Amino acid sequence: MSLKIINRKLVLGFLIFPDLAFADQLNQADTAWILTSTALVLFMTIPGLSLFYAGLVRSKNVLSVLMQCFAITCLVSILWLAGVYSFIFADGGDMQKLIGGASKAFLPGVGVASLKGTIPETVFFMFQMTFAIITPALIVGGFAERMKFSAMLWFSGLWLIIVYLPICHWMWGGGWLADLGAMDFAGGIVIHVNAGVAALVAALVLGKRRGFPNTAMPPHNMTMVVTGAGMLWVGWFGFNAGSALTSDGRAGMAMLVTQLSTAVGAVTWMAAEWLRRGKPSVLGIVSGAVAGLVAITPASGFVGVTGALVIGAVAGVACYLGATTLKSMLGYDDSLDVFGVHAIGGIVGALLTGVFAVKSIGGVDGHFGTQVFGVVVTVAYSAVMTTVILGLIKMVIGLRVTPDAEMEGLDLEQHGEHVE
Repeated sequence: MSLKIINRKLVLGFLIFPDLAFADQLNQADTAWILTSTALVLFMTIPGLSLFYAGLVRSKNVLSVLMQCFAITCLVSILWLAGVYSFIFADGGDMQKLIGGASKAFLPGVGVASLKGTIPETVFFMFQMTFAIITPALIVGGFAERMKFSAMLWFSGLWLIIVYLPICHWMWGGGWLADLGAMDFAGGIVIHVNAGVAALVAALVLGKRRGFPNTAMPPHNMTMVVTGAGMLWVGWFGFNAGSALTSDGRAGMAMLVTQLSTAVGAVTWMAAEWLRRGKPSVLGIVSGAVAGLVAITPASGFVGVTGALVIGAVAGVACYLGATTLKSMLGYDDSLDVFGVHAIGGIVGALLTGVFAVKSIGGVDGHFGTQVFGVVVTVAYSAVMTTVILGLIKMVIGLRVTPDAEMEGLDLEQHGEHVE
């Protein structure tokens, strides 16, 4: 058979069965984009979130927060390889709707030619790892300035396995929430609602910082805060647009709506604060930007420009009230407003995804009730299991540093170092 005839048959096959023709074929453009997105999402934790949180705490606790974020990055990377990735994304057989299987633990048989769709599985593994890294790192803001480093390590590892793993599988690994039609494009429920609720529970279990709320505890370095927030903003394009797992129009739309929601969230928070307090603050505008980023995360692959504008505006107001009025009314000490920004922002975004999802982009109409259900399940599971994990650690090794250590600062007491 001549080469010309073979080529004609191949072309005809591609035209008749395009999905079959290109299934499991390496796409270099997709691979390049997800490699870039992976670096961007890791950049969100190290150094973005690290600097953002470190600037918000008092100077005597700067190194402790940086250390916690850095250590979580290392710990999660190892646990991800050891089995967390596998139990989320590998075939779970008869238990698939609840949990994945162990066949991918330590990546047996995964080499340079192994594919996940159109990208190498090693790239997919790394991309999903960066999401797992930032989620427990977000929780640090709820208990900042008072948890022992050893307790933080145990909590982060156990929480990743007991809380993040199943919720991630239910939504992204072929689990039952996805089967119901719940939509979470890039982690509004899996990451932000999940971590925000856990941060609130941690703040309640550990109790308030010494002197809170009577002693002023302002951010020690706003330059560091703005720098970290800017890194989060840039990195978030990998977070949201990268979740398309391909370099196509949906990824482009996800990037566009991310930018718009962030801008609107920042301006809305700034305006609300300006009207209420008479002056717009730097902390306010960057907090509003993060609120907009969080809220668009679950919706980014499902909504268009109109949805982005509404989601950003609602998130800016809701998160502002959550981080100020609600926190003041209830009196809890969520040190860096993780619940007020991430949980509330994630809930706003998840629910409004069910309102503004566009079918032509990838959304599913009429699923507002499913979105409510997905949020409720995540809030309940995260709250209960986080309480159990913290209770066990408290009984075994204790959670909180001593009052003297807290007064001295965790930098010196926990790590023997201090900022010059």
